[in-house]
Amino acid sequence: MPRDTIGLVTDVTLSSKNPTAVKAEALVVATAQTSDGVAVVSDQLPTDLLTQLETLAPQLGVTGARDEVRKIPAGPQLAAEVLVLTGLGERAEDGTFATETLRRAAGAATRELAGLSSAAIALPASDDDEIIAVTEGALLGAYAFNRYRSAATGTKDTKDAAKGARNGKNGKDPVAALEILTPLHKNAKAKLAAERAEILAAAVHAARDLVNTAPNELYPATFADAAKAAAKDVKQVKVTVLDDKQLASGGYGGLTAVGQGSSRGPRLVKVAYTPARPNAKVALVGKGITFDSGGISIKPAAGMDAMKSDMAGAAAVLSTVVAAAKLGLPVAVTGYLCLAENMPGGNAQRPADVITIYGGKTVEVLNTDAEGRIVMADGLVSAVEDGHDVVLDIATLTGAQMVALGSRTSAVMGTDEVRDEVKAAADAAGELFWPMPLPEELKSNIKSKVADVANSGPRWGGMLNAGLFLQTFVGDHPWAHLDIAGPAFNEGGAHDYTPGGGTGVGVRTLLTFLEGRAK
Repeated sequence: MPRDTIGLVTDVTLSSKNPTAVKAEALVVATAQTSDGVAVVSDQLPTDLLTQLETLAPQLGVTGARDEVRKIPAGPQLAAEVLVLTGLGERAEDGTFATETLRRAAGAATRELAGLSSAAIALPASDDDEIIAVTEGALLGAYAFNRYRSAATGTKDTKDAAKGARNGKNGKDPVAALEILTPLHKNAKAKLAAERAEILAAAVHAARDLVNTAPNELYPATFADAAKAAAKDVKQVKVTVLDDKQLASGGYGGLTAVGQGSSRGPRLVKVAYTPARPNAKVALVGKGITFDSGGISIKPAAGMDAMKSDMAGAAAVLSTVVAAAKLGLPVAVTGYLCLAENMPGGNAQRPADVITIYGGKTVEVLNTDAEGRIVMADGLVSAVEDGHDVVLDIATLTGAQMVALGSRTSAVMGTDEVRDEVKAAADAAGELFWPMPLPEELKSNIKSKVADVANSGPRWGGMLNAGLFLQTFVGDHPWAHLDIAGPAFNEGGAHDYTPGGGTGVGVRTLLTFLEGRAK
């Protein structure tokens, strides 16, 4: 793989400076929609400046709507060079803004600050939750992927172009340094929140980088190398790799079958963080299909390029385990990266093949494009066997997830208590997940005529059929399945703190879940 896959993160500090006196290249201030126009949300800017901005809002094209960002000259009353107005939408009935609204507005602003060396964020940040939201959003928005662009796209010279793995808009780096303006800048909890935000953003960026990497460079063996690189020098983290020969001899029939159609063999990578005296033991299983052609049941050509993202679950798992270790959480976490390339080679598995999953259960392969659940079965059985308190799996598993929930909301299903715990973690983290059932009556959809279970069923309830298939391999063990098929890869335009391409979805939810278990 070229260069590295560790996401570059903008430097961030907390400051109590007055927004008017901050000598930054840009000052970010919030706007809001009101019944009679636009309000600039600030109690520190001069009253006459606020009045002027609100009066000129229509001419400036400022509405205060969410995800709206406008840049204007700062003027003589501000020390900053540019004033950036980022929209919050309408206030809640109590006059406040939801933390996720602040997170998205901060991210939308920093997306537009690529190429700058410094900016100050003067959004509402008067309590711990607001500081966390603004800092996280600002750092999450300060991302772009430009690994494969030449120096001609905006960097000054070839040497500059070779410096970093990720550049911003038109070849520019994301904003280098941010000051979050808050009266709580010396608060110990606020400082810890800022430090956590930096680790979290690095984890999300690293997952995005992996998803965005071209599949000719990211395949099972190089993904395993990336896992080793990510864990290098991280205390109490150990990486173990099983290659294709070890998988075959060890009985990992799912990974072996899916990977046999490619010249680049599968891997099972265990990334284990083992702190002293952990409060809990959690397994995270990630789908890592580094490219999914569909195999013999080949996909349509249109849109197949996005199938480099079929390893987003494994990317999220790797990044989460490393982040948990860097935060020193008192939770033992083992990530199982189920890595394979699904290709229609001469040795590829066929529809009607019967394979034996690790642990002994047999699967009739009816559709080679339903391969993710097969590799995940090996990982799930291994995770349960290793004796974790709870098992979570995360995967870009089904197109049916997008049919049911669209491209921005992920699904979660599994043991009722664990499913609800994941949903609560997602809500706290600001990620959109929706709980789905696993109806007993649908189990007949994956019944095989010749094996223990079939890997595919009818179209109707396709997401639930896949969840029921996975449930077969965890039994009654506490477990939840996160289907991130749509949200993992943004094929549309960037929005709020979400870039085009890999989004890093799931990292924030998984890390928040682990923090909950730590308590």
